[in-house]
Amino acid sequence: MPVTNGSAGAQAVQRALNVLECFRDNAQALSASDIARRLGLSSSTAHRLAQALAGAGFLERDLLTARYRLGPAVLELGLLSYHQRGLHQVLPELDHLSELTGATVDLAIRSGRHAVLVAGGTVRRSSAGVGLRRPLYSTALGKVLLAWARPGDDDMSDVGPLRPLTDRTIVDPARLRAEIDRVRARGYALNDGESAEGVRTVAVPLLDRTGYVRFALAVRSTPEVISDAHIPWLLTRARACVRALEVLLLTPAERGHADPEPTH
Repeated sequence: MPVTNGSAGAQAVQRALNVLECFRDNAQALSASDIARRLGLSSSTAHRLAQALAGAGFLERDLLTARYRLGPAVLELGLLSYHQRGLHQVLPELDHLSELTGATVDLAIRSGRHAVLVAGGTVRRSSAGVGLRRPLYSTALGKVLLAWARPGDDDMSDVGPLRPLTDRTIVDPARLRAEIDRVRARGYALNDGESAEGVRTVAVPLLDRTGYVRFALAVRSTPEVISDAHIPWLLTRARACVRALEVLLLTPAERGHADPEPTH
């Protein structure tokens, strides 16, 4: 976001963060010119920012190609966050739910307009799955993260643009708001071919004591596996998994909110 407070220091920090954001689409290496084009900066400004980040370890410069990639400081902070959140402990619980349901199970957090996969079947199949981002508006994970978002994080204007991924994707803001209200009312989210044809997903929230979502848990398979008749059984198992994850991912002071129950 652009800085509006006139602070040169804040602007420099924001620009440096914007440089790091350039690598979020899994770009392997970028030149200063690449960064300049992506951010609309002069090449000299992009070069200075990249050099400063490289000096602090947040970027790494290849001496042969003069291209930059994410540096060891990013890796260190990412691993620290991963362990501090307790995510290294969750795979046995996710594996158990996957074995019970015969479906793929994923755990996600929110980052801006996306649900970011942090553990589960999708992540384990390939290292590229770590940090894989999915749109909030077209996924069951995303709908959960929106339905129980903290005040200020539930603004639909921050979710778009709403682009169709299939002919079932919700692209109208009013319809999306109504769908999020339905998710909250029934206590879970359903993605019925909105992200990919032939894929159905149910997702439930992991809430903290205040009733806001910290993580979203999804069970994903085909419409035959996740049939309407089978959804209640799947939800019972998914919510049991969430209760186990709560102990691993939240501190005792953060725990204590009951499973969301349908309001009708």
